[in-house]
Amino acid sequence: MKITIVGAGAIGGYLGARLSAAGEQVSFIARGRNLAAIRERGFRLILEDGSELAAPEARAFERTEEAGPQDVVVLAVKAHQVADLLPGLPALLAPHTSVVTMINGVPWWYFHKLAGPYEGRRLESVDPGGRIAAAIAPERVIGGIVYPAAELVEPGLVRVVEGNRFSIGEPDGSRSERVEALAQVLMRAGFKAPVARDIRAELWVKLWGNLCFNPISALTHATLQDICRFGPTRTLAAAAMAEAQAVAEALGVRFRITLEQRLAGAEAVGAHKTSMLQDVEHGRALELEALVGAVAELGRIVERPTPTVDALHALASLLARTLAAHQGRLALQPA
Repeated sequence: MKITIVGAGAIGGYLGARLSAAGEQVSFIARGRNLAAIRERGFRLILEDGSELAAPEARAFERTEEAGPQDVVVLAVKAHQVADLLPGLPALLAPHTSVVTMINGVPWWYFHKLAGPYEGRRLESVDPGGRIAAAIAPERVIGGIVYPAAELVEPGLVRVVEGNRFSIGEPDGSRSERVEALAQVLMRAGFKAPVARDIRAELWVKLWGNLCFNPISALTHATLQDICRFGPTRTLAAAAMAEAQAVAEALGVRFRITLEQRLAGAEAVGAHKTSMLQDVEHGRALELEALVGAVAELGRIVERPTPTVDALHALASLLARTLAAHQGRLALQPA
C-alpha cells in the first residue's frame, strides 16, 4: 500500500516507521533537519523495551508533488496546521485515495454522515470559512484515534513511550472494504487497529479529558496528577467534563465509562505534562480550537450551556495571544 504521512513528528514517525519496516511503501512529507535525516538513513524508532527498529526504506519529500498520488494519506499534524497543508494535498490524491485523520480534538468532518438534524453542518472553530471541507472531499475521510505516547528525540528518531493502538472508523460507522484493508495493514505493522462502529464516541472519551486537562495545565503548569489531586482543579475539570458530556449526549453519544472513572484514569497517568503545557513551554501555537473551542461551539448548536468550558477557552486563548504577541514561551524555573 502506498502511504504518505503528512507530519513526520512523534506520532507520524511512529506510524510511518513501523509501516515501512513491515513492507509498505511509505513516504513522509517533512522539512529541514527532519527531511535530511530521513533521506540519509530512513526513520528509526526506540521501542518501549529499549530496542531499536530501523526503517531505511522510508522516503521523505519536501514537496507533495514529489511523492505523487497515494492509496492512503495520513494527516498526523495538529488540527490548526491542516489548513496550511491544503495547497499541497491535491498532488497526493488519486480518485481512490483515503485521508486518515490522526488528529486530536473535534475534526472538521464531525457532522459528515452523522444521521440526524445536524448532518452536513460545518464547525467554524475548526474549519473557518469551510476551507478544509472544500479541499478534502468528506467521502475520502477515515477517522482515527491516537492512543500511544511518543516523542521526537532528534530528527528521524522517535522514542515510543507507551502504546500501540490506533482506532479507525468510517464516519457512518460502516465496515467498508477500505477501512478493513487499512486495519489489516496497521495490524501487520504491529499495531492494534480496531475498526470502531462509532468513531465519534471513542473520540469523545479522549476529548473528555483533553478539553479540560490541557487548558488547565497550560494555565497552571501542573501535571495531570497535580490537577486531579488538588481539590479545586479536580472540581473545575469535573464541571467542564459534565458540560461536555451533556453536549455529546445531545449529539447521540453514549459514554461507556463514568466521569469519575475518566478522572481516575487521568490521575493514574501520574506526573505527565499535557501536550498543551509542553507547547507553552516551547513557545508553540496552542491546539485550542479543536480541543476546547469546538466543544463550546457544539454546545451552542445543541443549545446546551458550557460556562466552564467557555471560561477555560477564554483564559487559554488570552494566554496563547499573549505568547504569540511576545513570541515567547513560559516554563517554570527554580527561584
